[in-house]
Amino acid sequence: MSMGGLDGLDELYEEIILDHYRNPRHTAPLAKPDVDIQVNNPFCGDETHIQLTREDGHIDEVSVSGRGCAISQASGSLLAELIEGKSVDEAKVAVGRVRRLLRGEELPEAELDALGDMAALQGVRKYPVRIKCALLSWTGLEDALAELEKRI
Repeated sequence: MSMGGLDGLDELYEEIILDHYRNPRHTAPLAKPDVDIQVNNPFCGDETHIQLTREDGHIDEVSVSGRGCAISQASGSLLAELIEGKSVDEAKVAVGRVRRLLRGEELPEAELDALGDMAALQGVRKYPVRIKCALLSWTGLEDALAELEKRI
């Protein structure tokens, strides 16, 4: 049974996730990161390595790399694209939005738009076991942002 235009949207979202998994963005290690964090999911073995540099209160450079399932790796790539150039506070807001999105909360259109391609991961909430995969890099980002703030 078709759900109108949703089938096409699901296909678009799947393509975005697969593209970020196959061609991850911002994976090159940073020469002099201000923060260097590793997080893992012991239940499935997914690993994510996040490096950030900050300049003038903004995230200047981002590196997100690791290994694991398509969801965890695509989420890290999407994260890197979304937060580069953002302020620490804007990055924190993005973390909250992603958590709410994956918990199944309906976000206003403006908030979904602010997430850009990251909104493609909203289909993951249909599979509760995969939510931790999608949130792994975001949990690491929270740790990295806390570490950045300690160094101010």
